[in-house]
Amino acid sequence: MATGKQGEDLAARFLESIGYRVVQRNFHTREGEVDIIARDGNELVFVEVKTGRQTAFGDPETWVDERKQQRLGLAAQAWLLQQQIEDTDCRFDVVAIFFHSKGHRIKHIKNAFWLE
Repeated sequence: MATGKQGEDLAARFLESIGYRVVQRNFHTREGEVDIIARDGNELVFVEVKTGRQTAFGDPETWVDERKQQRLGLAAQAWLLQQQIEDTDCRFDVVAIFFHSKGHRIKHIKNAFWLE
């Protein structure tokens, strides 16, 4: 199984285990992609999953740079328009999965970034 797909599956199960309800996975649009769209109570959460096996380029969560954040924001807007959802609280979370010799580590960052 590809590392990215494996990480997304782990992230979805993790989020469900802490009470999130996954609404959709792998939403693609011309502007970008959202790995997981979920509900956390009344909030709609757009989740970016980053998965890594080595730290040569830093921890996986550090890979969500400003450019990636902008693309996520555009994809989230496209999804909201497509679903005809207005006036709902939204946020962006990042789930970083790091695979190592003894298994994996999951780091969940709520409200990982804000967009104007």
